[in-house]
Amino acid sequence: MAGEDGNALIHARGLVKRFDELVAVDGIDFDLQRGEAFGFLGPNGAGKTSTMRMIGCVSPVTTGTLRVLGLDPKRDGVEIRGRLGVVPQEDSLDMELTVRENIIVYGRYFGLPRSVLRKRADELLEFVELTDRAKDRVEPLSGGMKRRLTIARSLVNEPDVLLLDEPTTGLDPQARHVVWDRLYRLKRQGVTLVLTTHYMDEAEQLCDRLVVMDKGKIAAEGSPRELIERYSTREVLELRFDDGSRPDDFSYWTNGLVSRVEPLPDRVLLYTDDGDAAAHGLHERGLVPESVLVRRSTLEDVFLHLTGRSLIE
Repeated sequence: MAGEDGNALIHARGLVKRFDELVAVDGIDFDLQRGEAFGFLGPNGAGKTSTMRMIGCVSPVTTGTLRVLGLDPKRDGVEIRGRLGVVPQEDSLDMELTVRENIIVYGRYFGLPRSVLRKRADELLEFVELTDRAKDRVEPLSGGMKRRLTIARSLVNEPDVLLLDEPTTGLDPQARHVVWDRLYRLKRQGVTLVLTTHYMDEAEQLCDRLVVMDKGKIAAEGSPRELIERYSTREVLELRFDDGSRPDDFSYWTNGLVSRVEPLPDRVLLYTDDGDAAAHGLHERGLVPESVLVRRSTLEDVFLHLTGRSLIE
């Protein structure tokens, strides 16, 4: 992403965040456009949260250039924060207040009048499907409900950009999908989303464009489809073996059938454009795994190709 984009909603060049000797973010470049959903994908410790904290003006930039909404976080932090919505990794809800009161009290920090807040709270609770819990205390809510309330609260100031740090970590699959649905609706309404995640399926579901981060650097950038086409094959063959039956060397079995072999501790991944044909070829050569699964390539495969490691370690 060379060159400066003067129309970018968020613009970063050579962005560095250092904590004493630790370099958490190591000279990254990116531009975020209005109305898109942009993701930082990578394992824990990749520098995603440190980047988000700099964008959110709660952690100062060590070196490099960062502009948020055309403003300088160092000089204009208060103005920027007033135009952002933030969903942190950990829900910071007030357990003593009701669901509705959490939104109204939070909105007062932005100087919004109570008459506006009462109406907006009702609209936001309807949006996240918590209207029937409006008068309940927060503490007994499920994890998924608390996450949806945190998202509703982050929208109270009608932000230009919504920052979401690991928005569905710790939620069960059903709760995750409900949160995804609400975020997808926001995207359809033109809200600009910036999210960090180590879930490949979350990035594929929500992000128009993303960067893959590893050890503080950006390893790749593009849409999910572009990254998969650039760094992986159309399909992946997953093989699992009984104890002792797994070959040490797959070159004989896979020669001419697949483009790449990725041995993992619990399974072996074979990269090919035709998984069924490759599976048939292995069978003809006499390789008999305990199980064979043909699936499409994902961002997990992209990360494995780029770093040699799994996203979730």
